[in-house]
Amino acid sequence: MTITEVSEKLDISQDTLRYYERIGLIPPVNRNKNGIRDYTEEDCKWVEFIKCMRSAGLPIEVLIEYVALFQQGDETIEARKELFIEQRKQLITRIEDMKKTLERLDYKIAVYEQAIVKKEKELRRPEH
Repeated sequence: MTITEVSEKLDISQDTLRYYERIGLIPPVNRNKNGIRDYTEEDCKWVEFIKCMRSAGLPIEVLIEYVALFQQGDETIEARKELFIEQRKQLITRIEDMKKTLERLDYKIAVYEQAIVKKEKELRRPEH
């Protein structure tokens, strides 16, 4: 698959794909005889994985470390697991923080809705 096809299929910019490869966030992509990137299904799975992890807020540095560990083979399985356990803990904390923010936003919206209703009632009240 070309970089254009992968970009469209996975909804990720070509620049981002090149960047991810350049910094080691995804393993190097094979190139055809003309030097054009030729993504395999396995490459696409890596891109999907990284995209998912990034959307959850995992730092690029952590993911680079993960890819490096993965490329070292099975002797790093425990280290990879520990890396993900730590990231999971941090994600849970961020989710809890976001829930609190959402509750606060819901409260503020309700307050403003009540203020709008009150103001509309005052405007409709006939003058004496």
